Amino acid sequence: MATSVNAGGRLDRLPIGPFHRRILILIGIGMFFDGFDIYLAGTVLGVTLKTGFSTLSQNAVFVSITFVGMMLGSFGTGFLGDRYGRRFTYQFNLLLFGLASLAAAFAPTMTVLIACRFVMGVGLGAENVVGYSTMTEFAPARIRGKYLGLMAVCVVTGLPIALLIASLIVPEFGWRAMFVLGGIGALIVWYLRKSLPESPRWLEAVGRTEEAEALMQSIEREAAQGQPLPAPAAASTVTVSRDIGTLFAPPLLSRMIVGSICLITINTLLYGFVTWLPVFFIKQGLSVATSFSYSLLMALGAPVGSAIGAMTADHWGRKPTIIGASLIAVVLGIIYPMISDPVLLPAVGFALTVPIYVLVALLFGVYIPELFPTEVRLRASGIVNTLGRGATIVTPFLVVMLFEAHGVAGVMALMVGLLLVQIVTVWAFGIEPRHRSLEELKGEDTAPALVKQVT
Repeated sequence: MATSVNAGGRLDRLPIGPFHRRILILIGIGMFFDGFDIYLAGTVLGVTLKTGFSTLSQNAVFVSITFVGMMLGSFGTGFLGDRYGRRFTYQFNLLLFGLASLAAAFAPTMTVLIACRFVMGVGLGAENVVGYSTMTEFAPARIRGKYLGLMAVCVVTGLPIALLIASLIVPEFGWRAMFVLGGIGALIVWYLRKSLPESPRWLEAVGRTEEAEALMQSIEREAAQGQPLPAPAAASTVTVSRDIGTLFAPPLLSRMIVGSICLITINTLLYGFVTWLPVFFIKQGLSVATSFSYSLLMALGAPVGSAIGAMTADHWGRKPTIIGASLIAVVLGIIYPMISDPVLLPAVGFALTVPIYVLVALLFGVYIPELFPTEVRLRASGIVNTLGRGATIVTPFLVVMLFEAHGVAGVMALMVGLLLVQIVTVWAFGIEPRHRSLEELKGEDTAPALVKQVT
């Protein structure tokens, strides 16, 4: 069998059809339960606090330990995914957080629940890295932004659905039922995803060319549906070393900086503000029911914002969308703490949630996986995700301190500062991957262009 596979060029020329939709659905539903389990914190912690099962400081530990687990999961899956493949890695982590979620439902104390949450975090962190990266390697360049953005929609839909289900289930069956639902759902998806193929790009990158060729021929037969296929683009002549030192030298060093700052910012926005909304409302004197209602209304901005990000990434470009959404979030973040009217509060909160989740779609789903070549994609994505998760280990404690000292205004000041840093970083060092093949992006370095512009 011929082994000159040119997997990237051949995948990019495929017509969009049932093959791509199958990949999107199978990865997307796994990512949905990833999001559902992540956002459980906001629905569970308010109730455990109200019932005396936990204290505010224990809630902070619960959120923080989630990030410790996600940090380790992000780091570990990068090396596992580049060494053993995408397929093995996304199945392993899905099974891990599904079983841990079921165990959490039976936790007798908050300490045990925190321990279960750590294991869940390992699986959640891994799924986030490998799910987006795998979809990146299958989606043709012309629709890659849209498909990756839709993956983010799958994840963030877990937020309003978790809040909606919590408002129906928790009053009747308690908070433990939420972990049961998340665990069972993850295990069902684990079984369904056994049919997902390995990434041909990865197989070719690690020298398993015969397997890559056989898989490419199978994919082409399924995607072509009996019709002739257009000629693929020429194979890339740029090679990237798989050595980890490659990530800390041009052209990838600047991309590592961009990825790290962006993920520190968006993780802090999500887990220092959005997931704490029910707790903020309860501490401000609202009932559990009212807290869930306000949070649910604001959370509807999550799928709206992610959908906007998915639909615009291929039209406006990655950098303009990231910078524009960040600027809107800065303005609304300054206004939000000034609102006390019971009608305006959730309305402005909804408006603020939309650009935050535009950034979620663009950063988690689209931009970060595109920054790195196939040879080191999971490793690099894993490291920048590790830094993003690691930085937010301290976020819960900062949130508690800022909220108790300055209220929501103190929390929002932190968010606005990070957004401003992100705007400057993406403008100065970010690449623009819109409508470009992954192979074409391998050798681009933004640093020289920036130096020329400054000088």
